[in-house]
Amino acid sequence: MSLKYPWVLWAFLIYVPLLWWYFKRNRRSTPSLGLSTLAPFTNLPRSWKEYLMKFNFILKLLAMGFLIVALSRPQTYDSHRKSHVEGTDIVLALDISGSMASKDFEPSRFQAAKDVAMKFVNQRDNDNMGLVVFAGESLSLMPLTYDRAALINALQTVEMGDLTDGTAIGDGLASAINRLVSGKAKSKSVILLTDGSNNAGEVPPITAAQIAKKNGIKVYTIGIGTDGSIKITDPYGFSTTTLETKIDEASLKKIAEETGGKFFRAKDEKMLQKVFKEIDSLEKTRLDVENYTRTDEAFFPWMLAALCCYALSMLLRYTVLRRIP
Repeated sequence: MSLKYPWVLWAFLIYVPLLWWYFKRNRRSTPSLGLSTLAPFTNLPRSWKEYLMKFNFILKLLAMGFLIVALSRPQTYDSHRKSHVEGTDIVLALDISGSMASKDFEPSRFQAAKDVAMKFVNQRDNDNMGLVVFAGESLSLMPLTYDRAALINALQTVEMGDLTDGTAIGDGLASAINRLVSGKAKSKSVILLTDGSNNAGEVPPITAAQIAKKNGIKVYTIGIGTDGSIKITDPYGFSTTTLETKIDEASLKKIAEETGGKFFRAKDEKMLQKVFKEIDSLEKTRLDVENYTRTDEAFFPWMLAALCCYALSMLLRYTVLRRIP
């Protein structure tokens, strides 16, 4: 139950002056009679009418209180809510090849990609998500799951060097598709992030794209980083290797177009964040909510209680508590 006009309850403050007036009035209204001595009346008990007069005042206060509550319009609600959430199945396919250690992103392409991907995962509450990593080969690191903590933990723990070096885009995409085929959502998509071109693996990228299209899977491809020579230092700082990187934009665009997805190019951290925000808006979860609310007025019982208290007060006032002028 709720009140439509809760501010009306401030009227209860009128009880303060009423109680002050009642006690002050009764203190001065003690009946008196001139007698030579009060000794015969010393041990007389209090009259029951004295207590009844106090009860009559309480009845008036109750009547006023019930009336105030009735005026505040108490209401009850009969609410029915039905919602339908249709989540999407999404697999992140992340390139963990050696070139992802490039410092053109801060602190590196690889770490920047992981950070943005983790934020993306946190925002997708209703989706079934998985993780695939690839370099010279691919690895399905996390199956489709609603467990956000497990997926983020997998992203945090994955490191470059876990797989043979290289860039097997086709194999990575094929592994992601394999995970999505068993998913039950109507909308399925792969977010494939890489900084190179396909130079390893057994599945050609375009073949993987055709398989994705056949299974109704959209592929969003992201080319991360700038083209050119990059220097990569091993984790122990003993040796430095120079690599030539060039993102195969044509191939990535073709994969996206073939599957109904979209190609993005991210050359810095801000652009990468914008890319994931755009993908987030493109792959929104559908939410159908049906609301039904019935409101019933509940003031009548309070009004009835106020009338009953007032009627009883008046009955006592003009019968047993009637005063003789």
